[in-house]
Amino acid sequence: MTTPREVSPELRVLLMTPTAKDAVLAATVLAPVGIAALACADLRQVVNELERGAGAVLIAEEAIADMVASGLAQFLKAQPAWSDLPILVLARKGADSNTISAAMEVIGNVTVLERPMRVASLVSALRSALRARRRQYELRDHLQRLRVSDQRKTEFLATLAHELRNPMAPLSMTLEVLKRSVPTPDAARRHYELMGRQLDHMVRLVDDLMEVSRITRGKIALQLEPLRLDQVIQDAVEQSTPLFVVDEHQLVMQLASAPMTIRGDRVRLAQIFANLLNNAAKYTPAGGRIEISTSREGNEAVVVVRDNGDGIAAEMLPDIFEMFVQVSGTARVAQGGLGIGLTLVRSLVELHGGTVEAHSGGLGHGTEFVVTLPIARQADEPRESPVSGYSQSQFSGVILIVDDNRDAADTLAELLKLSGAQAVVAYNGPDALALAATIRPTLAILDIGMPGMDGCELAERLLSDPAHEGLKLAAITGWGQENDRLRVAAAGFAHHLLKPVDVGALHAMLAEASVDCQ
Repeated sequence: MTTPREVSPELRVLLMTPTAKDAVLAATVLAPVGIAALACADLRQVVNELERGAGAVLIAEEAIADMVASGLAQFLKAQPAWSDLPILVLARKGADSNTISAAMEVIGNVTVLERPMRVASLVSALRSALRARRRQYELRDHLQRLRVSDQRKTEFLATLAHELRNPMAPLSMTLEVLKRSVPTPDAARRHYELMGRQLDHMVRLVDDLMEVSRITRGKIALQLEPLRLDQVIQDAVEQSTPLFVVDEHQLVMQLASAPMTIRGDRVRLAQIFANLLNNAAKYTPAGGRIEISTSREGNEAVVVVRDNGDGIAAEMLPDIFEMFVQVSGTARVAQGGLGIGLTLVRSLVELHGGTVEAHSGGLGHGTEFVVTLPIARQADEPRESPVSGYSQSQFSGVILIVDDNRDAADTLAELLKLSGAQAVVAYNGPDALALAATIRPTLAILDIGMPGMDGCELAERLLSDPAHEGLKLAAITGWGQENDRLRVAAAGFAHHLLKPVDVGALHAMLAEASVDCQ
């Protein structure tokens, strides 16, 4: 049974009965059924208590005349949109109801109870009122969550704009320099390397956005295999080392002496720990200390990433893994990041059957992230991972490139020609059909999002022509969601390339297409 002391002030009943004795009696009757009640001497006390919260108000008909003078009417009019405080009026039997009718115009949510009344009827009426009040509080909390979410999304969009402008500025200036001068080969190489770094940064931002969308919706398949945890940690450290070097951070690794085997996706696991290490580097001042350690607790492998950096405020810890939440406000936004890295971490850890927690002593006291992952069965043996790479194989056939973005089509054709391939370009579907009838391409790389005849329609037209038997199709698009890939595959495409095209992925596709065409 619930006692009044356990009830929130927001769910108590404020009593203003005909006599003080009645109020005390009512409170005594309601306590055993779990309804917390507070007897008030007058309506002014009721109004004062309402500031602390209440689930309902039970007042005698005689007190209604004091509503305006006491401030109760003003309080009720000033309620927020979600609130409609239940008012229960104890009316005298056979009394003239004009007073109550007039009050209802002011109060609104009124239930009239004729006295004397049975205790069971009073309890039932109050429980109904409190149930309605709980629903109002649920609506209030929902609206508050929506406001917070909306604010975070607004901050996220501002951060995204900021992060995209950062690499765009040096790209723009470098292009201007190249237009106004004839640089030496060494100077040109430096400019090109700068532009490549900034482009990679922009691609990484967009990839992160697409990645978190896929993972949080469960649209990702893990390539599970037995893995040595220490090798995964080494992969992550290798990815994050450039950040440590820039700010001269001290990285301390304390790996368990006995190897631990886990079952997971090596790329995704490395992504988890690289994100945590990058986060530590981002929020740790230059020269700070970052630690990563592993240990075994029962059937779980435990990885701890700890830093002595900015720390996390206590009120932020419960939300730290939510989408769009920045770790330390806007103070370090300029260091990069969209506030989605930790969301990716949690989602990927959970996909591996693990957990992740964040701990901090508060602002200025560093942060600790603890990841637990299930240890694989003893029978599992980690296999050596093959070294990835690509071969710039010559492509013997003719490649048709179709893209309404002329610059994109022309530069892709130029890149393919530098690799020894024969490439021709069309900028729309009808021209591509006419050109294909003449050159009989072996491979067609089609932009999907073209106006008029899009890439999927063009693919269907090409494949339906017996003259193009054996033609292989590759889609090139900025759309990389699962449903986009399914639509592309259904249209007959054998390959799916995302813009901007990764050179390694392009050559790997050419090598595979060469084999298919033999």
